[in-house]
Amino acid sequence: MTAFAQPVTLRAHGVRLEPLAAAHEAGLAAAAADGQLWRLRVTSVPEPQHTRAYIEQALAMQAEGSRLPFAVCDEATGRVLGSTSYHDILPAVKRLEIGWTWYAQSVQRTHVNTTAKLLLMEHAFDTLGCHVVGWRTDNFNFASQRAIERLGAKKDGVLRGHALRRDGTIRDTVMYSMRAGEWPEARAQLLYLLQLHALAT
Repeated sequence: MTAFAQPVTLRAHGVRLEPLAAAHEAGLAAAAADGQLWRLRVTSVPEPQHTRAYIEQALAMQAEGSRLPFAVCDEATGRVLGSTSYHDILPAVKRLEIGWTWYAQSVQRTHVNTTAKLLLMEHAFDTLGCHVVGWRTDNFNFASQRAIERLGAKKDGVLRGHALRRDGTIRDTVMYSMRAGEWPEARAQLLYLLQLHALAT
């Protein structure tokens, strides 16, 4: 891993992002099984029995400097809720993307994703000094597109015939990004959403 993006633990609002490790295998498998998420053709969620290979691939990408994977955990219980990553890390231009993100079905539509994105964006912009943070998603993953747009990211365009899905079909990839100058407003919106969640619980 380059000096630009080193493994780090981030925490806020009862959510902890910690460097993904082999020790997370059982917890990550349980999270994937919560909702049988691997059955969705537009996600990267591993089948529970393939969780070890998923982790090994993520750590291999980390070793080559292209990815920094995290386990998303409940701070109070230590339960693994899912996973997310920095990827396509470009130190020379201070750009990275946030992706490989998925959560157990039972914590979807909660504050978990908002908190995780806040932590990752804060670290990227405020600590690493990124000029741009990007996202990409399947053209048929409409839920993911809505979630990215709620962060305040701008749609850059669509890469047609860009990547293989798990079922062997070829997908178009929708690209989004946020520049450093747009981050303060986006941060305020994320904090507002978390405040609304706290008031509702």
